Amino acid sequence: MGVFKAAAIQMRSGESPERNAVDVERLVREAAAQGATYIQTPEMTGALIRDKQARAASFTSDDKDIVVATARRLARELGVFLHIGSTAILRADGKLANRALLFGPDGATLATYDKIHMFDVDLDNGESWRESAAYEPGTEAVVTEIAGARLGFAVCYDLRFPQLFRAEAMAGADVLTVPAAFTRQTGEAHWHVLLRARAIENGAYVVAAAQGGLHEDGRETFGHSLIVDPWGRIIAEAAHDEPGVIVAEIDPAQSLAARKKIPNLKNARDFAVNAGSAEAPLLRGAAS
Repeated sequence: MGVFKAAAIQMRSGESPERNAVDVERLVREAAAQGATYIQTPEMTGALIRDKQARAASFTSDDKDIVVATARRLARELGVFLHIGSTAILRADGKLANRALLFGPDGATLATYDKIHMFDVDLDNGESWRESAAYEPGTEAVVTEIAGARLGFAVCYDLRFPQLFRAEAMAGADVLTVPAAFTRQTGEAHWHVLLRARAIENGAYVVAAAQGGLHEDGRETFGHSLIVDPWGRIIAEAAHDEPGVIVAEIDPAQSLAARKKIPNLKNARDFAVNAGSAEAPLLRGAAS
């Protein structure tokens, strides 16, 4: 397994896919110039649009999408694996998918992943989101091969569902990906600890490109793109919410080493859950 450089691109996507595609090209070229051969952009790279009607008018199928076309061209020109963390794609059935796409150095589509878990939450201070009102959730986890590593896919809110990452690690993923548009409120509370936890409990690298700052549609995202090693150490961070690039070296052998030290994937066992009855719930850890 070979060592390679990974880059996470931090963006502040606006409402225009055309302008965002220009930003993608500039930042991807910057990452490639730093030696990155795997480059990841954040969730909703193509556009962040809160208004339902404007959103519906802006998005199209993947064969017509300007960000997809730009990414395919750049991957081929620069000879890199380019991972569009996600963008809104109009499906054949007329529904929108929050879709990640991975392009190989020849420009071919190597994998796609539709975000499984929809961000339907009510936060403090009146902040409320209903992603399921706009997007159709995916139903399939995805692991694919890139040069010297196996990549597991996730998007943003998926981060809070550890069973997804465990399934991908059990399927051989040694690099887990979490492109995101975390809100500032949730990012300040949980972003770092959740990403490090996913790395530690799976003995895998985690690459998480983020949106950051105040966006045209009024939302505010946390930034702080991270790359975490399989021992849970942060090896690269954009310690701010401004657009930019972070780069770190990925050595898949370090994932193997971490899993040998703490072989929790191999030691996992099936078990049943005894929840007791509603009248007499089971108390775990009580003195006997």
